[in-house]
Amino acid sequence: MTAERNRRTALITGASSGIGLALAREYAYWGCNLVLVARRRERLEQLAAELKQEHGCECIVAPADLADPASSEAIVAALEARGKAIDVLVNNAGYGVPGKYLRQPWTVHQDFLQVMVTTVAELTHRLLGPMVERGHGRIVNIASVAGHLPGSPGHTLYNASKSWMIRFTESLAFELQGTGVTATAVCPGFTYSEFHDVTGTRHLADRLPKYMWMDADTVARQAYQAAELGEIVYVNGRWNRFLVWFERHLPRRVSYALVRRRSKRFRDQSQQQKKDRP
Repeated sequence: MTAERNRRTALITGASSGIGLALAREYAYWGCNLVLVARRRERLEQLAAELKQEHGCECIVAPADLADPASSEAIVAALEARGKAIDVLVNNAGYGVPGKYLRQPWTVHQDFLQVMVTTVAELTHRLLGPMVERGHGRIVNIASVAGHLPGSPGHTLYNASKSWMIRFTESLAFELQGTGVTATAVCPGFTYSEFHDVTGTRHLADRLPKYMWMDADTVARQAYQAAELGEIVYVNGRWNRFLVWFERHLPRRVSYALVRRRSKRFRDQSQQQKKDRP
């Protein structure tokens, strides 16, 4: 493990659970100091204590609600006040808003876009300049296979936000060539985490075949490796890579027909599940 790697500091959003927690462990394993960002302070403090004991790394706990438009500026200002430079930014925080678009008030979608799009762009903008000045750095955006696929009803903004993240990363990577800073979009598929519990779709996800699933630790390990290798877009897992390849070669009208059929099946299963509940 090199001295340079030991000195790096990674800021990880959504670090309290799922892929974000696994990413924190992965970067700590490779000798990075950490800035852990999420809403749940208690979970962050527990994770920080664990990683300090296991890896001897410095862990700064930075509780924040990224739906607050002032959160990004506040996080960066606090780090600057401590003289803490960020070498790796991992934009991982995310969630889904289930149900048809008009079922939720605009404020719910506004918060979603703030977390999934605006905060990603703002944190990147605020932390990227110093990386370029130092001549080294990593921007790692945790996108999704969903960003490569046609949109589907029920998560109207989710696919769109992940597609934006992939395109944003691609453009950024091209702009950064020759600076020593890289940008990588990581695209996992179905991953064992709290995501489906939060969105209320666990009963649907559990019906999917086991081969479609990955564990968060594997996703995090592959994300770290892809970023270190300077990959621009990395799709986790053979099944997911096949799915992306297959969709790219389908005529658009066939893709749309498959989405409609899949969406109808999921709606039917969901309605049946509700009927079966006591």
